[in-house]
Amino acid sequence: MKILSIVGARPNFMKVAPLHRAFLAHPNIESKIVHTGQHYDSQLSGIFAQQLNLPHPDYCLNVNPGTPTQQMAGIMLKFEDVLRAEQPDCVLVVGDVTSTLACALVASQVGVRVAHVEAGLRSGDRGMPEEINRILTDSVTDLLFVTEQTGLDNLRREGVTDEKVHFVGNVMIDSLMLVRKLLS
Repeated sequence: MKILSIVGARPNFMKVAPLHRAFLAHPNIESKIVHTGQHYDSQLSGIFAQQLNLPHPDYCLNVNPGTPTQQMAGIMLKFEDVLRAEQPDCVLVVGDVTSTLACALVASQVGVRVAHVEAGLRSGDRGMPEEINRILTDSVTDLLFVTEQTGLDNLRREGVTDEKVHFVGNVMIDSLMLVRKLLS
């Protein structure tokens, strides 16, 4: 099984790091990381990859800064090329940033399964871009990994079938434990 994990902003690195390490521990999983470039400054992304002991991404889309719409369009166009080249079995998106929604939409459009970690989280404020990203990402996701009860409740209320939803632990705790070990 080939999984492409998407990172684009700081929180994505912290969420993908423990998942990528877990995937590498399984001989039947090929794990690759795609950095969209949403946060393009080394202080916003590169340093987190180093601190979390992540390898250099397999793909760096280097999307130019601009309006959220311009950035989303750039990510979508470049990520489609990666999907066609790699032909993964699954695209893993995390959180609620522009990169999350953009890559989930493209994968769904070309028929690649989408897994969303931190699915079902809601603020109830549709004025927040992240809230729109959460709702739309979950609407095209095949495997919804939920970290807390409210996520389960929200997805049920939205009519998501139980077989798509999986209650799992919080990967941010896994990253915290790794950093604690490094600081000790």
